[in-house]
Amino acid sequence: MNATPAEDLAGYLRDYPTEAVFGEEPAELAFDRYHVPAFEQLNDGILLDRERLIAHTGPARKNVTALTLDIHDTLVQGNHVAARYTLRTTMRKGPVLVSTIWMFGELAPDGRLRRIVSTSRTEPVQEPATAQAAADRITPSTAG
Repeated sequence: MNATPAEDLAGYLRDYPTEAVFGEEPAELAFDRYHVPAFEQLNDGILLDRERLIAHTGPARKNVTALTLDIHDTLVQGNHVAARYTLRTTMRKGPVLVSTIWMFGELAPDGRLRRIVSTSRTEPVQEPATAQAAADRITPSTAG
């Protein structure tokens, strides 16, 4: 069994997105492992509930090819959590999305998340690795 966010917040930050996007089990099972049924997330002023977050996993499972996470800070204090991390998302078609996220949360008595308030800063879009590699190639000079 995976640890709850209360037991290992960094583990939650790494494991939940991977399970939700790349897991073979239904998204609801991955979601419920880490969040209570009445979970809410206020992200950049947009309130998301369980249904909306689970619905988001369908397009993510179809379009995301890789996720990398750099965890900068985590804190668990009583029934509150906080984290700062950078998420890099490689899309099947299109750019690599890079977002720095500041997350503050409230835990339920069982250690799962009850509520998250987060804000993010999306950095300038990065070209996919293949396009960047092509752009980095040195073109022979035709000047003579």
